Amino acid sequence: MTVLKDISREARNLAAVFEATGAEVVELDFLQISNVLLDLYGEDIRGRAFITNDPVHGEMMLRPDFTIPIVERHMANNVSPARYTYSGKVFRRQEEFPDRPREFLQVGYEIFDGANPEKADAEVFSLVNEALSGIQVRIATGDIGILMAAVRSLSTTDTRKKALLRHIWRPHRFRTLLNQYSGLSSKPQPNQDLDDYNKLLDKFQAVGSRKVQEIKERLRQIKLESETDPLDPEEVKILDELLSLKDKCTVAHSHLENLSKKMPGIESTVDNFATRLDFLKKNGIKIDRLDFEGSYGRTSMEYYDGFVFGFYSETHMDLAAVATGGRYDALTERMESGKKIPAVGAVLRPDLTFLLREKNHD
Repeated sequence: MTVLKDISREARNLAAVFEATGAEVVELDFLQISNVLLDLYGEDIRGRAFITNDPVHGEMMLRPDFTIPIVERHMANNVSPARYTYSGKVFRRQEEFPDRPREFLQVGYEIFDGANPEKADAEVFSLVNEALSGIQVRIATGDIGILMAAVRSLSTTDTRKKALLRHIWRPHRFRTLLNQYSGLSSKPQPNQDLDDYNKLLDKFQAVGSRKVQEIKERLRQIKLESETDPLDPEEVKILDELLSLKDKCTVAHSHLENLSKKMPGIESTVDNFATRLDFLKKNGIKIDRLDFEGSYGRTSMEYYDGFVFGFYSETHMDLAAVATGGRYDALTERMESGKKIPAVGAVLRPDLTFLLREKNHD
């Protein structure tokens, strides 16, 4: 019981850093309508969430995180700029990791402001850094927006670019597609004329749960893919350099500037990166000591599409991240049916920060 009280006190102390900005303190329902979460996160979330049924709203989930309900609240308020902070429990199934907690506190901070996104990025990061004062942490940063801009810059078909963008957060699948499009692995090819397939399919009304027209379209795409030239090797080399980039932020920026001369399509995102570094420096962050990884955030931050960061214990390497965050403009665009609301936020784990503070005192 004492530990629970201590963790609650730690949560209040963390939240106080964000409340001091004048952010609106919000409380959200434990139960969330699941179809919204499934539409945005995909079916993968079922394996991580506790699901129940409501006689009125149908399938619902115990809150797996705060981001989507915060975005929904902001859209309902329709006030910008806006800052929100919150503290409360989230719930996760832990079938693969039975020793991990199934419910734990999160403290978070979100900014919705399109006037100066890089300044907002720096504000969120700097406040998290302040909240974690006194804890020995290793900080990782990245920028998925630069990688996405590089993919969009490829001189290839929109179909290929869309496929690669869809799998940005699945590194193995992304690499498989990249190898396929580069001619390093075999392409799927129809083994007979497309017209023959279409004539055969016209004899059927449906095949399983897929419509005949959908199958025809997929066959057409396979045929087009088989006839498309491989990716430019120089562009693939730039992508590989970007993905493998690991260095301090100031050095990484120089590398990125050089890459942008070879691939002008990433120039604006690299400029944004530089602007963010300037704001971080003004906030007292030692950017020459801050790590940058071109691939950071691709396995655990699926709805982030810009600046990403994580704070990890330097003394307890087995612990999950004590804080993570980043920019998620695309998520707001999907929820607003095409209207993008620039947004950046972060979540912290009071149970882990309390543990690390206690260890420091031992």
